[in-house]
Amino acid sequence: MSQTSLFILIALLAGISVPTQAGINAQLGLWTRSPVLAATISFAVGTLVLILYTLATRIPLPSLATAGQHPWWVWIGGALGAFFVTATIILVPKLGATTMVTSILAGQMFASLLLDHFGWLGYPQHVISPGRTAGVLLVCAGVWLIKVF
Repeated sequence: MSQTSLFILIALLAGISVPTQAGINAQLGLWTRSPVLAATISFAVGTLVLILYTLATRIPLPSLATAGQHPWWVWIGGALGAFFVTATIILVPKLGATTMVTSILAGQMFASLLLDHFGWLGYPQHVISPGRTAGVLLVCAGVWLIKVF
């Protein structure tokens, strides 16, 4: 298997995890009666798994002295993840898996166009083209078709 094929497989598995995780967390939200508490529990379990993995694989920790050498926004990824997980817990019972995921995908595609075009956040720069724009518009059309039908 080529390295590119392996990365595509990992991406597909990550994609499978989105509606699966959202459904699991929505059920957790029903039990806790709070999307925020369900997200907190989900992140606590995820954090524990990552700590155990880090310890088991002996990944070295970076020097805290170098933390100030990085942009301020490197610290908000966890907050964006918390928003995402909480949002999916709220959206699953309202939209269902397909509408939720395609709506999220449309937002991801729009943001990705901008991130690539401007090279923000360290992404390699890829200018917005008619083909890329058409692809995002097709995703948005797919969201509409799924919601209507």
